[in-house]
Amino acid sequence: MLSQETIDIIKSTVPVLEEHGKTITTVFYKNMFEAHPELLNVFNHANQSQGRQQTALANTVYAAAANIDNLEAILPAVIQIAHKHKSLGITEDQYPIVGYHLLGAIKEVLGDAATPEIISAWGEAYGVIADVFISVEKEMYEQAEAMEGGWRTFKAFTVADKVVESDVITSFYLKPVDGNQLPSYLPGQYITVRVNIPGEEYTLNRQYSLSQALEEDVYRISVKREDECEPNGKVSTYLHRNVNVGDEIEVSVPAGDFYLDPESTTPVTLISGGVGITPMMSMYETIARISPERPVAFLHSARTRAHQAFNERITELDASLENSSVAVLYSEEGDGFITKDFLQEKVLEGSDIYVCGPTPFMQAVINYLYELGHPEEKVHYEFFGPKAELELVTAS
Repeated sequence: MLSQETIDIIKSTVPVLEEHGKTITTVFYKNMFEAHPELLNVFNHANQSQGRQQTALANTVYAAAANIDNLEAILPAVIQIAHKHKSLGITEDQYPIVGYHLLGAIKEVLGDAATPEIISAWGEAYGVIADVFISVEKEMYEQAEAMEGGWRTFKAFTVADKVVESDVITSFYLKPVDGNQLPSYLPGQYITVRVNIPGEEYTLNRQYSLSQALEEDVYRISVKREDECEPNGKVSTYLHRNVNVGDEIEVSVPAGDFYLDPESTTPVTLISGGVGITPMMSMYETIARISPERPVAFLHSARTRAHQAFNERITELDASLENSSVAVLYSEEGDGFITKDFLQEKVLEGSDIYVCGPTPFMQAVINYLYELGHPEEKVHYEFFGPKAELELVTAS
């Protein structure tokens, strides 16, 4: 428990963090990686180079400070971040390193304004916040290991099949090298793929949604090939060009707080753009397998038919379901984009709504849903990157 004096000091720094948070976290990452370059094997280099991770951490620190007297208020964010940490293999002994360099960055950026009392209070507060993360992640790791076929961080998988789904999306079917049964996952969750790319000094990690309903012996991810010159393109280009059937890669245990409840009977609306279709395929297939009578609307937007994956499978699933509707728009073929009017017509009344896609797509769709009166607790979304990039209105 923090003393009232410490709480008051932390709260007094909230305006400062709002103004200087991004600068503090930028200095933090720079100093930490210079002192501990081995951590570059864990962190997403693309998010670092684009400044996304710095913004995300700044917002997390700001939220923690603003809610220091009621940390339960940020528990949903803690759980979401903990899932990411679990999928990357973050360890307890890395938290003191983070704390040391975070306090150092606060002192460096704020100068004399960072009084000994402020640094002491933040050191105490960081310890409490770190303990929350460590406790949540410890439980997640233990649950992952305790599952049938489970493991803790990464293990070797073989590419059992590689299937071209469209001009830009290829699926990889992954089987564990040890031949063990795979732990179950919930439709919508993701795995982290860790690769060593020739010419790269550090290992690279990327998270990909599992793109089919649960199978006992194989995971499937469906990867969009990004521009290799872009920060996000290194891993996807390597997978498309260099990873083939029989090759090995490292894979994490499934994680994520974006998932469909397969046991529920509530209507479902799945809304995706581009490669955001991948978690929706896992959800759609799961509904078809477990509860084919469950009402479901599958709404998707792609640039062209050539970019669209899983067309035949979507048609098969739609035909097998009792209460299914499908609408796919091709923006460059004259269909336009998913609009507020389109959503008003197509979203099932009272449904749980799941959204995944590129940042502008998600921002527009989620704001439309809120404007149409759909409550925040019914709108679920997956975003592979700092959610600070999404500028969302508040649902009424």
